[in-house]
Amino acid sequence: MGLLLLFNGVFMLLAALVSALYSDGYTMEITFAGLTTIILGTLMMYYTREHKKEIKKREGYMIVTMGWLSMSLVGMLPYLFTGTIPSVTDAFFETMSGYTTTGASILNDIEVLPEGILFWRSMTHWIGGMGIIVLAIAILPLLGIGGMQLFAAEAPGPSADKLHPRITDTAKRLWFIYVGYTVAETILLKLAGMDFFDAMNHAMATLSTGGFSTKNASLAYWNDNPLVQYIVILFMFLAGTNFVLSYYMFKGRFSKIFRDNEFRFYALIILMVTLVATASIYFQAAVDESDYHPMVFGSAESAFRHALFQVISVVTTTGFVSADFTGWTPFLTVVFFGLMFLGGSAGSTSGGVKVVRHMLMIKNGLLEFKRTLHPNAIIPVRFNGKMVSENIIFNILGFFILYMLLFIIGALFLGVLGLDFETAIGGAASSLGNVGPAFGDLHPLANFSGLPVLGKWWCSFLMLIGRLEVFTVLILLSPIFWKKI
Repeated sequence: MGLLLLFNGVFMLLAALVSALYSDGYTMEITFAGLTTIILGTLMMYYTREHKKEIKKREGYMIVTMGWLSMSLVGMLPYLFTGTIPSVTDAFFETMSGYTTTGASILNDIEVLPEGILFWRSMTHWIGGMGIIVLAIAILPLLGIGGMQLFAAEAPGPSADKLHPRITDTAKRLWFIYVGYTVAETILLKLAGMDFFDAMNHAMATLSTGGFSTKNASLAYWNDNPLVQYIVILFMFLAGTNFVLSYYMFKGRFSKIFRDNEFRFYALIILMVTLVATASIYFQAAVDESDYHPMVFGSAESAFRHALFQVISVVTTTGFVSADFTGWTPFLTVVFFGLMFLGGSAGSTSGGVKVVRHMLMIKNGLLEFKRTLHPNAIIPVRFNGKMVSENIIFNILGFFILYMLLFIIGALFLGVLGLDFETAIGGAASSLGNVGPAFGDLHPLANFSGLPVLGKWWCSFLMLIGRLEVFTVLILLSPIFWKKI
């Protein structure tokens, strides 16, 4: 955890450098926040230098959860020290939303923020996107610690596909792809006409599937520049795809990509929902254009672009906005609400349930018909041509039940705080799925500033649970975890 704080402090100093380059007047405050974080991290490492050389599962889960919490607690220092977000509650919410790549914000006017803070805000996305712990895995061997348990806690999904036998090398390869994509998108956005500072920030927010923008209108600010939106669409799609497949793409092994069941299902869902949404908003807009403020879909291309943009943005839990999709049609509002529970691919930076879990649950459900007719037959679930063990199926079913229970409890709690039905279920689904924009009073053109104080802390808790995929956090709250065997 001390090592994680050191990294955090260094990134804050990078934000201070940006602040100095743009002369926004807050260089000293951000520098002080960075130095404070580095000192805290150094003290933590010094007093725990006699560490054990092995991390077991219990310690792995504890480090992951406490690591994210400690990063979020110190991550709000730049906001507090500069006074841009003076409230501790609001600063923690914004920071947790950043690290968990949720993209929900309490800021009413983003464009008045100094460049150093805007950069730090995007940087919290970028750090959290690939997983703070995955970054540490590449460094922990320097301390004599193996990172396998941490990797399991950070990404407890059903896929155990690794690029290299050594987990540290896996982390390094994934980070190389991650950084490469970020640089590529920054260059392309700049060439497409976006300001370099905006291009850099939006690239970090896209690859992390976070959604923090430097503009109040998000990507709707560039509605008159379709090329910018198509570039963001491409990289949102890549960020929501398993990064292992990106590795295969760069190695020229395209057959492994197109044979991947999850990728095909992921792409098919995006295509089908986009076509339905395009037809719906195009023909409806032709009937009554006044319902589509602030966007009027005057052409088929415009309708397709905004439909594709919003579908990918919600599926990958990026949360960028090119139009207010809650104002399209009631049917599409229900569709987008359902997409909040889909999530991107396992091994991506997306939040949510993940496509592979839905696939395996559907396959297992359909096979129950066969098992009912042939009770003595052994009929396994298969994924990518391989048999999936019953333990993984039980794990996925348990995950989904817990996820839906948390969603219901989350919505009920927000309802108790006085939020209306649409806002409560939208806020709970968005926070737990790390999506960002929601419904009701939290629609894409609004923000979370109107939530009561308790609601902001509750949504922050849901963000953490959702980002660490439920079990990692909840296991710490169970009595079994603390009992000695």
